[in-house]
Amino acid sequence: MKIKTEDYLAKTPVDLSEVPTCEDFGKSGKKLEKELEKVRVDLGDFQNTLYAHGKYGVLICIQGMDTAGKDSLIREVFKDFNARGIVVHSFKKPSELELRHDFLWRHYIALPEKGKFSVFNRTHYENVLISRVHPELVLTEKIPGIHSVEDITPEFWQERFHQINHFEEHIEKTGTIVFKFFLHISKDEQKSRLLRRLRKKNKNWKFSPDDLKERKLWEDYQSYYEDAINNTSTKEVPWYIIPSDNKDAARFIVTKIMYEELKKFKDIKEPTLDTSIQKNIDSFIEQLKQE
Repeated sequence: MKIKTEDYLAKTPVDLSEVPTCEDFGKSGKKLEKELEKVRVDLGDFQNTLYAHGKYGVLICIQGMDTAGKDSLIREVFKDFNARGIVVHSFKKPSELELRHDFLWRHYIALPEKGKFSVFNRTHYENVLISRVHPELVLTEKIPGIHSVEDITPEFWQERFHQINHFEEHIEKTGTIVFKFFLHISKDEQKSRLLRRLRKKNKNWKFSPDDLKERKLWEDYQSYYEDAINNTSTKEVPWYIIPSDNKDAARFIVTKIMYEELKKFKDIKEPTLDTSIQKNIDSFIEQLKQE
């Protein structure tokens, strides 16, 4: 099954109310799962090649409203990866140590090693999303010149966008391939998923009363997501907006985009054996047979 990856590129200026939140390709959930299985095997094979090649790292940034399906997407998309080749980072409230550094520090030290994938489940963009909805969080960063919420001007956020762009440009130029996915769900779908959390005993642990408080700020979050995407979707490091009301389709789209884009790096190949080893392979085989 083919898709056009450019169909999901953020075409700025983005108006999220005009972007579809649901896609099913006219296929059932089971058929979409089978399509996902095929492409994630290919992606897993690519990961092995990337590991052997050892000159690029891949960073996958996943953002979305609560219940957008970030955790389950990570679980399903990377099932066929060798565990040694991928690390998942879930960024929560900054620790005291992290707050003693600039806001990008904890993300910088979590970047993938050459040959590996890193997944950011929530990302450095929380610093222009949740911190913008709740600007009092910025005060915990102890930034010179910022003494109160009133000191946090529109120019402050523009500068932060600039800092994020510079960060991503730097890592992209030094061998980190960056994917940024916004899992786009509707408010109605979020409501259904929150109700499911409450009704299913094995999902109750995921629910917090704060989920309902944050839901009341839906429009604020949508506005700030638009602003973040419009200010940080670049040619080199673009955003992809993934319709996510249908989880099976969203997982397939994300996997397919990654695989199709990574295939474009023609220099990523398994290394060839040293000539002296290559010439003596038959001899080595024979030595082992003689043991």
